[in-house]
Amino acid sequence: MRQVRHEHRRRTLCEEALKLSEDGVVISDAANRIVAVNPAFTQITGYEVDEVRGQDASVLASGRHDKAFYERYWQTLRTTGHWEGEVWNQRKHGDQYPEWLRMQAYTDEQGRVSHYVGLFTDISRHKAREQDLRRIGFEDPLTGLPNRRRLHELMTSRLRHLRAGEGLDMALIDIDGFKSVNDGMGVDCGDRVLARFGQRLARYVAGGVVGRLGGDEFMVIRTTTFDDHQAWITDLRSHMSEPFEVEGHSLRLGLTIGSCRAPEDGNDSGVLFQRMESALYSAKRYGRNHDQRFRPSLDMVGSRQLALVNDLRTALATGHQLELHYQTQHRLDDGALTGIEALLRWRHPEHGMISPGDFIPLAERHGLMVPLGNWVVDHAIAQLSNWHQAGLFEVPLWINISAMQLIQGDMESRLAAALSQHRVPAWQLGLELTESVLLDDRAGDIYPRMEALRKMGHQIAIDDFGTGYSSLSYLKRLPVDKLKLDREFVRQLPDDKEDAAITGAVLTMARGLGLEVIAEGVETEAQRGFLLEQGCPQVQGFLFSRPVPANELHARWAKQEQLA
Repeated sequence: MRQVRHEHRRRTLCEEALKLSEDGVVISDAANRIVAVNPAFTQITGYEVDEVRGQDASVLASGRHDKAFYERYWQTLRTTGHWEGEVWNQRKHGDQYPEWLRMQAYTDEQGRVSHYVGLFTDISRHKAREQDLRRIGFEDPLTGLPNRRRLHELMTSRLRHLRAGEGLDMALIDIDGFKSVNDGMGVDCGDRVLARFGQRLARYVAGGVVGRLGGDEFMVIRTTTFDDHQAWITDLRSHMSEPFEVEGHSLRLGLTIGSCRAPEDGNDSGVLFQRMESALYSAKRYGRNHDQRFRPSLDMVGSRQLALVNDLRTALATGHQLELHYQTQHRLDDGALTGIEALLRWRHPEHGMISPGDFIPLAERHGLMVPLGNWVVDHAIAQLSNWHQAGLFEVPLWINISAMQLIQGDMESRLAAALSQHRVPAWQLGLELTESVLLDDRAGDIYPRMEALRKMGHQIAIDDFGTGYSSLSYLKRLPVDKLKLDREFVRQLPDDKEDAAITGAVLTMARGLGLEVIAEGVETEAQRGFLLEQGCPQVQGFLFSRPVPANELHARWAKQEQLA
């Protein structure tokens, strides 16, 4: 009796454990007729135990698997005693679902199979997540069109399947001045315009390929037997330039287009992408609303740029060619030092000093902004540590932060680690963000991240203020300490009345919002006098100092200290 009670207790515990399991359990006899199931089985399949007891387990089959699949399944189960894999089954109400199934055969004292026990997990959510990830990897989330990665694949496939007499026309389309749409009508309205632009483009190239590379850049591919590339581009421009009706306004978009044709201009997707980009950038040099087909002379420019990108990668790997130069910032009334800005320079071994205006856009296009930004962070903080140990420059050092550094997501931890390593307080490292970064959708919700950086102790400035799309509503919400008035508004002071009015308005607004202002590009005494009269507190420019290497800054500062 004790043995019977012990066996009964053991079975009761096993049954209770099965009831708690989130995995479905089904037990069938040697003929594959269902003997028992657990509650999770009912929750997953919709069948109560009385509905399936005595039924062949194949009642759950979805019909997706062919006869050969089940033959392999039974052969493996009978040979090895177990089977595991993905199976599609059908719920009571008819919808099909994927499950991960583990089957085990159990034998009696004579070694004959008496029962089969199956343990299965509904993996519908996992499969849906896989599909979402696959869609994210290949699809633009705003328009639903193929993204850059998918466009490469589709172009490669079309090139591979070109028949005799067929050609591939391709166009890269950039919407001119689209940021002004976001600025004037709002980002949500701008997104709707982009979505409708993609829809119209897809209808125009029915049977072709349309994709969005990001921002306001789209791409079109068509397979054709006609040699009418330029006529096609002209018609495409005419069709896409028809006005869009948005919130009661008629909006006509200007387009800049770079194009090429295969196989005449190449038969490799990577080469063709590069040549389209070269044609697009060439068209942009003529201003807005132009188109340019690739020509071999552009390839020479593209090759030089590619060589420069490779050289920049080498410079990053070695670290020897990159330099930080430092430009001082001063209080206007007495010339006292208030800060220093670190500016990245590249001293190429063959071409000498490369302008940031040349290599920064290349770095942005080829994914090098994050490593460049990290290099600046590490070396700027190391320099701060050297100054701190030498008792020099107890003022903030300002560095520029790119949108890609924010997109990467670990900038805060990288800053904290570098500051801790060099024992530098966070207040000594100021961060400058351009207005374009504030409106870059890729950076996500930037406001809490800026607030987090300020809580770490960093001061934050908006660089090139006035050239982007900031507004009073932005400034009211942004956790910002300083505005840097762009040199474009300083260059013609005090003679240009419009620049003088803008400068005065910015200074008045900043005082009302409690923000500091520093004017960039101050080069003449006339500019200095006007800004002093207007109450501008700080300036930066050649009148006080050019950007110089650290050792030259040390020597100059030591000389000034001696004279003082």
